Amino acid sequence: MKLKLLGRRSDAAVPNLVVARRVIARMIAAAQSHLEDETGEALIGLIIPDEESGGAATIYVLDTIAPDDSALRLYHTFQQGDELQDELIWWLQENWRTHRPSLMGDRKKFDAPLRYLGDWHKQPGFMIQPSEGDLFTALDWIDDESNGMNFLIAPIVTLGHPSSAAAGGNYLTAPLNEGAALRVDFWYIDAQSQVFLPIAPVESPNDQLPSLAPYPWHLLDEKRFASEVRKIEEAGYFVSLTLWDTDGTLPLEVCLLTARLGSDNLLILVTPYDYPAHPPTVRIAPFIHMGEDDDLYDVFAEAWEQSVPPKEAALFNPEEGLISLIRAVDPQPDPPDPPSEPSAQDAPSTNAAPQKAAPSAASDAGTASSDAASQKEEAS
Repeated sequence: MKLKLLGRRSDAAVPNLVVARRVIARMIAAAQSHLEDETGEALIGLIIPDEESGGAATIYVLDTIAPDDSALRLYHTFQQGDELQDELIWWLQENWRTHRPSLMGDRKKFDAPLRYLGDWHKQPGFMIQPSEGDLFTALDWIDDESNGMNFLIAPIVTLGHPSSAAAGGNYLTAPLNEGAALRVDFWYIDAQSQVFLPIAPVESPNDQLPSLAPYPWHLLDEKRFASEVRKIEEAGYFVSLTLWDTDGTLPLEVCLLTARLGSDNLLILVTPYDYPAHPPTVRIAPFIHMGEDDDLYDVFAEAWEQSVPPKEAALFNPEEGLISLIRAVDPQPDPPDPPSEPSAQDAPSTNAAPQKAAPSAASDAGTASSDAASQKEEAS
């Protein structure tokens, strides 16, 4: 028996769909950069229920997130990378969560959590419908309760259509070069329908929809971030990262909480989202002892509440990176010089008087036990 892939719109309640113009532009750019292979991106946006009339909800597709370098692109195959996408989605969600209380007027209707909505992908030729593999992937995702999703949208991008093709039904078109056009067919699936349903899109100007935060430096330049952290750790400091609103202005700052063993202070390195284009700052807080079950986010919140800027401005050296701020406010004592080799004249004479006998073993043991007990009491 052939698996049913598609259904009719009347088979189930299908939401309204609004797509930001920037989303179509990103589809065009990505598709044209991978003409021979399949490609795709994650979709992120909002779902707004119709609370007044109880009608169909509206899905707003605000942006796309490209996969990382681990994505597999072949002629008939596209598999998304996921680690970088997950980090970028988290960054966008945290910035949007911070922004939501400030929504006013007509924008108040967008006061909803930012969420992953599905993936678009390009298919070869004029394959404008999802494949059987797409159906299995979508149903597996929806059935996995840990994903917290009961629906997905799955736009299909195809190239080579005549430029005279007009939008209609469940698809949009966009002109390309040399008289060709791109076509995007929009499909919707949920736990109730169990099949792909056509969903009619409305393209919206970008200024009529919310925009999302620009990407942060630590995700755009992972090599630099790894290098900065390595320098700090090699200097004897632990490092943890927290996204935090330090100045009441978005995007959030990328903050590194750090300290060295035995220090009385914690250091908070505050980097703008576009570091090093704009310089970082540093704050100092009393050391907070952390248990195994302590939440680092809560620890950071406590440290930030108690933190102050250094008494003297710490100079940042762009060539050295963040470690230069740490050295400016937390200078470590120079290590002691190694003991010098004894000279010949310092060597003991073979005719020297014998040294006094060492204390007895019992006496040594008693002294060692006493010292250890004393140290244990001090440590506790």
